[in-house]
Amino acid sequence: MRRRLINSTLAVVLVVIAVFGVSLVIVETRTITSSAQDRIGSEALRLLGVVEADALEHRKVDAGSLSEQLDVGTYARITVPGQPVVEVGDRIEDNVIRGTARGEQGEVVVVEESRSTVTREVGRTLAVVGAVALLAVVAAVLLAVRQANRLASPLTDLAETAERLGSGDPRPRHKRYGVPELDRVADVLDASAERIARMLTAERRLAADASHQLRTPLTALSMRLEEITVTDDLETVREEATIALTQVERLTDVVERLLTNSRDPRTGSAVPFDLDEVVKQQVEEWRPAYRSAGRAVVRSGKTGMRAVGTPGAVSQVLATLVENALMHGGGTVALRTRVTGNQAVIEVTDEGPGVPPDLGNRIFERAISGRNSTGIGLAVARDLAEADGGRLELLQSQPPVFALFLSRTAPERAEPERTVR
Repeated sequence: MRRRLINSTLAVVLVVIAVFGVSLVIVETRTITSSAQDRIGSEALRLLGVVEADALEHRKVDAGSLSEQLDVGTYARITVPGQPVVEVGDRIEDNVIRGTARGEQGEVVVVEESRSTVTREVGRTLAVVGAVALLAVVAAVLLAVRQANRLASPLTDLAETAERLGSGDPRPRHKRYGVPELDRVADVLDASAERIARMLTAERRLAADASHQLRTPLTALSMRLEEITVTDDLETVREEATIALTQVERLTDVVERLLTNSRDPRTGSAVPFDLDEVVKQQVEEWRPAYRSAGRAVVRSGKTGMRAVGTPGAVSQVLATLVENALMHGGGTVALRTRVTGNQAVIEVTDEGPGVPPDLGNRIFERAISGRNSTGIGLAVARDLAEADGGRLELLQSQPPVFALFLSRTAPERAEPERTVR
């Protein structure tokens, strides 16, 4: 492209120089020739005036005095009636410029000059025009190179940017070139890079969230299947199979919710639901795992409450808290329900060391973990809670107390508080 731009610019300049340069040379040649002819004619008239003055005083033409009035290289021939022809200067044989003047008494003055004088003047003019043309060509080449670089370099950068986008590097360059059309292309590429970056971030986040959220139901499902494999009691098999089917439904709900949140994280499907059923389900699901670890999971607090939210999402939040307590906590894990204002609160606490003081509420940030874990679970749990209009908070660090706040519907018949093991 650079070569084409340089060649095209140089071709245009050469055409302009050829057209205007030839025309200028022709005009200047004619002007110089006409000027020389006028000068020789004026010289002849001047000499004629001298000759006529001598004739009035009845003096003969003096060749010596006339020679002093002629330029070097100029020849004059004076013819006066009754006097011999007077010649001044050296005769020029050919290729001359001639000027003739005639007086009233028959005097004739002829002045001649070699045309080489005109030729030299035309040559100097051609040299000047040629030098200007050469400077114009050099300037055109420099300008063409500059313009070619100004246009070709941005195009090369834009091509590299597009190649980077295609290779999976969506970082915008925010580089502009001072050319409106190229800057518009750069704006579009940067906007595309930002959109691709957001899409890749969303895809990676979806993959991370999916791997984490699906792990808990899969773990519970695998425990139920293990229970089935080690028992010969048909009734137990049926019970465990029913629970396993419930886990499959939860898996389906988690997948659908992940896909919905990936399209619009603000989309929720909050409905009134029985909070006791969700808490009971979590206790029953995690009791075998805690029993295997020599620990216990219990529920206590107010019963008969209904809250507004997505049952599957609430289950996932509680499962995340219970699983974290199993992995990082110690002692008995308690799920306690209570009411504060118009909100239903589910607290999950254990007897372990708790959250390190340097973390605090940063524990809900992605990639933040007090121990060897992904640092995703609590962040996803908070997102799930907020999607339904609730919130997940760390009320106490040591011992740890996590609380899920949900909007509460009109209370039904309440039962006294009780503890279930």
